[in-house]
Amino acid sequence: MYLHKSSSLVFILAVVLLTSCNPSKKSMVSPKVDTITSLHFLGEKDVPYNSLYNNNTIGGLSGIDFDSTHNIYYLISDDRSAVNPARFYRAAISFSPSGIDSIHFTGVQFLLQPNGNVYPNSNADPYHTPDPEAMRYNPTNNQLVWSSEGERIVKAGDTVLENPSIIMVSPDGKYLDSFPLPPNLQMQSTEKGPRQNGVFEGLTFADNHTSLFVSVEEPLYEDGPRADVTDNNAFIRILKFDVTTKKNTAQYAYKLEPVAYSANPVTAFKINGVPDILSLGNNKFLVIERSFSMGRLPCTIKVFVADLNGATDVIKMPLKNAGTTFKPVAKKLLLNMDDLGIYIDNIEGVTFGPALPNGHKSLLFISDNNFSGFERTQLLLFEVL
Repeated sequence: MYLHKSSSLVFILAVVLLTSCNPSKKSMVSPKVDTITSLHFLGEKDVPYNSLYNNNTIGGLSGIDFDSTHNIYYLISDDRSAVNPARFYRAAISFSPSGIDSIHFTGVQFLLQPNGNVYPNSNADPYHTPDPEAMRYNPTNNQLVWSSEGERIVKAGDTVLENPSIIMVSPDGKYLDSFPLPPNLQMQSTEKGPRQNGVFEGLTFADNHTSLFVSVEEPLYEDGPRADVTDNNAFIRILKFDVTTKKNTAQYAYKLEPVAYSANPVTAFKINGVPDILSLGNNKFLVIERSFSMGRLPCTIKVFVADLNGATDVIKMPLKNAGTTFKPVAKKLLLNMDDLGIYIDNIEGVTFGPALPNGHKSLLFISDNNFSGFERTQLLLFEVL
C-alpha cells in the first residue's frame, strides 16, 4: 500500500532517534515456531534509494518470502507499472555475527497477464492495472502466488472498479491461475465491500501448503469504520482458501489496534492496518500492524501472535453492529518496534529465513519506500526465541 508520505514532512518533523535498547540474548533450545515468546533484534540493512537491477528501479518492496531449498528470497514490488512493469525480484541475503552482511539482487521478473503481456499502467488501462502487495513461494509445486489490491475510484466522470486478486504464477512470472473472489471482496461503487487501497496485503501458506490465508488491510465498509486514534472496534478479515479447490472456506475477524499517533494537522491522513501475515502452524500466525500518521516520519510497527483456534467463521456475517455475536481472533503483542530505539519505516513484508548458527530461526522484515527519497528500503533481522 502506498502511504503517500509527503516530502513536506521534513519541514514538519525533525526525526529524533531513541536510545538503543537491545533485549538480552537468551540461551535455549530452538522452540516450535508456534511457541514464539520473543524476538531478538540482530541488525538492519538498507537498499540505497533508486538502486537499479537490469535497468529496473528497486523500490516499493511490499512482500518477501524465502525459498529454503534454493536459498532464494522473493521480493515483490508494488509498482503499478508506473516506474517499470509490475515485477518481483530474486535476492541473496547473507548474515554475519553483527546482523545482515549484504543483500544482492540476482534476478527480476515481470508479472504477466493471462495473455502473456506485462501489466499496463493506469494511464494506459486503469481497469487492468495491478497493485501488487504480497508474494509467497510454494515449494510443493514450484509456483508463486501474489496478491493485488485492485482499484476503487468512485467520483463523477471517473469511476474505476477493479477487483482485488490472488494469482498463481510460475517462477518466470507467467500467469497460471487465480483464486475466485468471495462476493464480499468484490469492488462496489456503493459503500460496500473493500475500501480503496485497503484490501489484500498479506499472504501465507499453512497446513503444509494445503491452505492459503489472505489478510485484508482495512475493514470492509459493512464491517465498520477504519481504525482511529481511539478504540472504535475496527475489524479486518483473514480469509482461508483451500489451495486445491481454490475456494474461500472461512473468514475470521481480527481487531485492529487504534492508530498510534494523532495526525498533524488532526484532519490529515492516518492509518493502522495489516500489511502482512505469516503462518506459525496450528492456526497461529504472526500479524503485522502498521500505523502511520502525517506529521511524523516513522511508522509504528507492532507484531502480534494471532490464534484462530476458537474464532468464529464470519464468512456470511457483516461485522458492523454485530455486537458479541462473534468471537474474534485472539491476539497477543510480541513486539512493538518503537521499543527498539531505531528509526522504523513502512514495514510491509515478513518471512522466516534460514537457521542461525545457534539453530534458532531467523525472521526478516522489509519496508516499502514508496519510491520516495524521504523513505527507506529497510531490511530488519531478528532471532526467534
